Amino acid sequence: MRAEARKLLWDAHLATGRVIEFTTGKNFADYEADALLRSGVERQLEIAGEALAQLRRLDAETAATIADLPRVVGFRNVLIHGYAAVDDRLVWGVVENHIGSLRKALDALLHSGDSPSP
Repeated sequence: MRAEARKLLWDAHLATGRVIEFTTGKNFADYEADALLRSGVERQLEIAGEALAQLRRLDAETAATIADLPRVVGFRNVLIHGYAAVDDRLVWGVVENHIGSLRKALDALLHSGDSPSP
């Protein structure tokens, strides 16, 4: 895997880890009531989506191994371009139901090569 692709995977991995860190021990009511938490989670999801969008352009073969990559990139686009209409329940649903599996997929890709993490 090219170093640039590994860096993008690492960026997405860090972002998903931050989402997990920010939301551990929280519930939807906590999320909904905390503008800083919502902003932080949304920003990290944007970073993960952007990193994976760039990965898709740079290394389509590696990107294709991430099952939900098109949905992650699409969700990033919603967060960026549809920011005024972001549904907190939808974001929380991503946190609860998808972020863990995405992080595992990224972790597996990062640990499948011989190169150290950036």
